[in-house]
Amino acid sequence: MSSDKIYVGLMSGTSIDAVDAVAVKFETTGVELLHSYSESIPQDLKQQILDLCNPQKDSVQLLGETDHRLGKLYAQTTLSLLKKAQLEASQITAIGCHGQTIRHSAPSEDSIPFSLQIGDANIVAAETNIAVVADFRRKDMALGGQGAPLVPAFHHYAFADAKVNRVIVNIGGISNISTLPINAACSGFDTGPGNLLIDLWSQIHLGTSYDHNGDWAASGETNQALLQQMKSCAFFSQPAPKSTGRELFNHHWLNTQLGQFPELAPQDIQATLLSLTTETICEAILNLDTSADEVYICGGGAYNGQLMAKLSEQLPNLHSTESLGIAPNLVEGCAFAWLAKQRLDHQQGNLMAVTGAKRQAILGGLYLP
Repeated sequence: MSSDKIYVGLMSGTSIDAVDAVAVKFETTGVELLHSYSESIPQDLKQQILDLCNPQKDSVQLLGETDHRLGKLYAQTTLSLLKKAQLEASQITAIGCHGQTIRHSAPSEDSIPFSLQIGDANIVAAETNIAVVADFRRKDMALGGQGAPLVPAFHHYAFADAKVNRVIVNIGGISNISTLPINAACSGFDTGPGNLLIDLWSQIHLGTSYDHNGDWAASGETNQALLQQMKSCAFFSQPAPKSTGRELFNHHWLNTQLGQFPELAPQDIQATLLSLTTETICEAILNLDTSADEVYICGGGAYNGQLMAKLSEQLPNLHSTESLGIAPNLVEGCAFAWLAKQRLDHQQGNLMAVTGAKRQAILGGLYLP
C-alpha cells in the first residue's frame, strides 16, 4: 500500500484511564503523526471493566453490556479525533483497535491459554463507516504464542537504529521491553508491574487515580525486606517468552505480600512498589545478552519523574521516545495502527522470538462497515 494512506490507532490499556487515538501515515522513513486525541473512560464503565477482570464479579450479561459500551466509546473517540484533525472517514484506510483486555491467561502447564479483549469492533465500523482491524492476540495464541507483547515488532519498525543497540521500555499498567540490537533479531517480553500497583495504592490511600510525578512515593522509603519478598514471585525468574497482567498482579496479590508487614507506612509501601517496577525493569535490561547503548521509555510511566529518576540511576542514556519523534503516551496507538496496516498488507505482525509462537502470522480480524 502507498504511504499516503492514513490509519487510526486506538489503545486503552491495563490502567483503564483513557482511550488514546492517533491518526498516522507510515512512510519509508518511519511514522508521520497527523493528530492525536484522548477520551477519558467514564468511572462507571471503568468499574464494569474491573468487575469483568474479577472472576468473582463477572457475568455474561456484564460482558455483553460492557463490550457494547466500549464499542460506542471507541467509535466516539475516533469521530472526535477525525473532527479535530479535520479528516473525513473516507480518508481513513482502517482503524486498528486493540480493545480492552479483561482476561489474559498465558500458556502454562496448568491452564488453558486465551486472551480476551472487548469493545465491539462491529459497532466501531458501523458508527464510523471505516474498516476496523481488531482481535490481534488470539491468532498468535492459536500458534502456541503468549499473544503478548505485540508492540516489539512496531518498535523495531519505528525505533531501530543500524548503529546503536537500543531497548524500548513500555511502562503501562504492565511493563514490557523490546530489544533492538544491531546484529541480532528483535526480542522482548513483559517484565512485570508497571503503573498498575502504584496506581492501585494511590487510589486506595490518596483517592487519586495515580501518584502525580511519583511525589508520594518520593516521600517514603523503600522497604528492602518487602521488596525482596515481592521480587521472589515466580514470574520474575521465569524465562522469556512470558507475559502477565492484572490476573496475577492485583489487589489480592498485593495484600498477600503485605501480610507480613502490617506496620509499614502507606508512603513506604508506595516507595517500595515503585522500586519493584524500576528494579524488575532494570534487571531485565541489564541481564540481556547484548548490552543496551540507549534506553527509551514510553507509556504513562515516562511522565512519572520519580520513576524516571530511579531508572536513570541504573540504565545508560535514558530518554523518552519523544526524542525519537513519538510522545510516550501515543506509541501504543501508533503500534496498533501499524498492525492494522500489516493486516491489510498481508504482512506478519508477531515476532516468534517475542511471543514464542510456532510461526509468524498475519494478526487481526477485519470488520467492514
